[in-house]
Amino acid sequence: MDNSHPSQIALPLAARALPGAQRIVTGAANAAVIEALQSPERWPFHVAVLTGPPRSGKSLLARWAQGVAGAERLEVIDDAESVDETALFHRWNAVQQGGLRANADGAAGLLLVANGDAERGGWQITLPDLASRIGGSLQLAIAPPDDDMAAALIHAHAEQRGLSLPDGAAEYLVPRTTRSFAGLEALVATIDRISLERQTPATMSVWRAALEALHGPQQQRLL
Repeated sequence: MDNSHPSQIALPLAARALPGAQRIVTGAANAAVIEALQSPERWPFHVAVLTGPPRSGKSLLARWAQGVAGAERLEVIDDAESVDETALFHRWNAVQQGGLRANADGAAGLLLVANGDAERGGWQITLPDLASRIGGSLQLAIAPPDDDMAAALIHAHAEQRGLSLPDGAAEYLVPRTTRSFAGLEALVATIDRISLERQTPATMSVWRAALEALHGPQQQRLL
């Protein structure tokens, strides 16, 4: 497994013209999303809906997209599924009135970030008028990470925590844990916690303890 592949490693946001101090891991799961977010003028009705699994970086990508387009040209509504649907309907209409130019009532484009993903049945909208309009907007979905991206995420989370992982850590851990953004983050956090508790480097005995803590001894062997 090659963690040095440029599409699979943790990249500083500045390296992809993504401003800010936070880092992002790119891979097959989000490459198409990143590409589409750079061109809001191509979105149908100038509206896009971004969904994805928990901890997949939806809000971070939305803030980056707003930074690229300019806050005055792209409005971002996070946790859109929790916003009043009538209010969202009016925001959709305001964007149509503004076209690609910012106006007093709204921004040039609208990016809705929703927590629903395909595995959970998607974002369920009850207001028919809003559902039809959102259905015609650009749908952007972050997929679960593949093995290469999972390895890159493990190293990125470890680096963010100041946790040193020896060579071979990702190759050992990825086949034995769940391939989800939240699960990989939890795994690194557990490794870090156990390493600190034992006051020992995060070597294989710590990896195994973390896997057992998260999955149980039997499940850990099966994964």
